[in-house]
Amino acid sequence: MREILNRLFEHQYLTRTEAKDILTNMAAGKYNDSQIAAFITAYIMRSISVEEILGFREALLEMRVNVDALREYNPIDIVGTGGDGKNTFNISTAACLVTAGAGYKVVKHGNIGATSVSGASNVMEEHGVKFSSDVELHRKSLDKSNFAYLHAPLFSPAMKAVAPVRKALGVKTFFNILGPIVNPLIPRRQVLGVYDLKMARLYNYIYQESGNDFSIVHSLDGYDEVSLTGTFKIINCAGENIFEPEDLGFTKANPVELYGGNTPAEAARIFDDVLNNTATATQKNVVIANAAVAIQTIEPELALPECIAKARESLESGNAMAALNRFLEINS
Repeated sequence: MREILNRLFEHQYLTRTEAKDILTNMAAGKYNDSQIAAFITAYIMRSISVEEILGFREALLEMRVNVDALREYNPIDIVGTGGDGKNTFNISTAACLVTAGAGYKVVKHGNIGATSVSGASNVMEEHGVKFSSDVELHRKSLDKSNFAYLHAPLFSPAMKAVAPVRKALGVKTFFNILGPIVNPLIPRRQVLGVYDLKMARLYNYIYQESGNDFSIVHSLDGYDEVSLTGTFKIINCAGENIFEPEDLGFTKANPVELYGGNTPAEAARIFDDVLNNTATATQKNVVIANAAVAIQTIEPELALPECIAKARESLESGNAMAALNRFLEINS
């Protein structure tokens, strides 16, 4: 590790094989927390290469708990890289339930918040969800609610090994980059929110190589989702498009209304308000917008306004909340 760190401090890059081996060793407990922290910190100070990302990804996916039996559902995942420093409420998780309520299968891969107060796993815990790696339980969840949740540490030993260090550092790291592309299901459909355009280009390259159906979203003021606070970009198999909130019938959002609070409990209350259709118009609209991108990723022949209408119907009819309740009956 000393040799590797010296190379990183001199701004040298690792090969794909080296990156893969290092993450494999992390999962095996061959490095202490100080070494892991130093390794992670090196990447905060310099950019990460595509080869390094792909090596890290290969290691994580090779060690993953197998959930291939769920692939027959061809579900979508909606996820953000995190690390945007905005501390929004759980927008992508709420969008998952709205998408599920609209009749589509969703398997979300998530974790405890590392750079925000409430990650997807935090809001699940606040609802009494008991995390499990039981594939049959997740199959039942998909059958009954259209939604399943995979808590990352149960499916990736490397993620579990570095979780305490990530939490202690409390800043965005390359694990924020890896998280969205190491869903153990390896879904063929995914919506990914990124915090800058450099990341968008990186993921676009990775997704194009995979041949999967995808949408990458980025709000130009730095949100890793369609925040409706200003101009945003959507990149998918068909190309790139720039939108203003008004282009899709939304009012420009006030960033204050996207704030997730100071505790996971506060974030969970906002999450519930959205699904109960009692949140502010801004809070509901931002979830609807992200769910609409997911629906269009599944059905690219639909225009975005049609997808927005489907998402709004799911939320306002109570179908999204019903999906959550059915999910909780099975997973709590």
